Amino acid sequence: MLLELKNLTVEFPSPQGRVAAVRDISLTLDAGQTLALVGESGSGKSVTSLAIMGLLPPEARISGEALFEGRELSTARPAELQKLRGARMAMIFQEPMTALNPVMRVGDQIAETVLAHSGTNHATFTRAQARERAIEALREVAIPSPETRWRDYPHQLSGGQRQRVMIAMAIVNRPALLIADEPTTALDVTVQAQILELLADLRKRLGLAMLFVSHDLAVVSRVSDRISVMYAGRVVETGAAREIFERPAHPYTRGLLGSIPTLETDRHEPLHAIEGGVPSPGALPSGCSFAPRCPLCIPTCEAAMPELIEIAPDHRARCIRAVE
Repeated sequence: MLLELKNLTVEFPSPQGRVAAVRDISLTLDAGQTLALVGESGSGKSVTSLAIMGLLPPEARISGEALFEGRELSTARPAELQKLRGARMAMIFQEPMTALNPVMRVGDQIAETVLAHSGTNHATFTRAQARERAIEALREVAIPSPETRWRDYPHQLSGGQRQRVMIAMAIVNRPALLIADEPTTALDVTVQAQILELLADLRKRLGLAMLFVSHDLAVVSRVSDRISVMYAGRVVETGAAREIFERPAHPYTRGLLGSIPTLETDRHEPLHAIEGGVPSPGALPSGCSFAPRCPLCIPTCEAAMPELIEIAPDHRARCIRAVE
């Protein structure tokens, strides 16, 4: 098992005291597998991925376990995490224009990633060799004419090309785990499809495990083997991707799927939407967090938070009515 989270909880200070943005998250990810974390903004997806990478602010308090290749990440020293980040595990951030350095050539930024791990987890590289590795990484992500485009600055590239540069930077050291945090959000539909195809190809060719973070189940359906649906900091449903799409058990998952327009959607009818919004971490309902928005809510739902129950082999949902 490559990655395992056991009852991971992340708390932040607030005027009301410490509040949990992520609560008791447990999940596993095997080598070569893609696990999607799905949910609306505020569900805790990005906090979970940043906790794995060790990129949360100092005031965050982490409890539970986060094991990567058998190493405990939540208690690892900064120097240990620095050796892992960019080498054994890497992350593609949501907005490349803010993640890339605007005053450095993109090739130099990728080469910097190679040099940062030169002589530690990898072979020793000279600056010229690191630049060659950067050019090769740009070629792998289908940047045209990489021998000349490595000299470009981020503002000289299109949005799709900048995202490809971010992917090149993430894979250049051949990590075992790739975390993709909403990698297609700011892209148009055509470029989005190209990036998803590229990620799927790289995963197969390089044997990567991928944690794919998204709010869009339509996107997730193209890349994931397994899905964990998050709501208000908790996993509310988890299972194989095909099982989730064919037999969604939690009302929240059904709502997300129902809000996706298809070719069969009646153009004259308003699109389905889940009423209300994700509650603040500091003001969660006493029972099920989804109860105020749930069309199937009964008084029992408001009394206590349900446990994740198995409704089919390798398919669990946090809903007392899921078996119905």
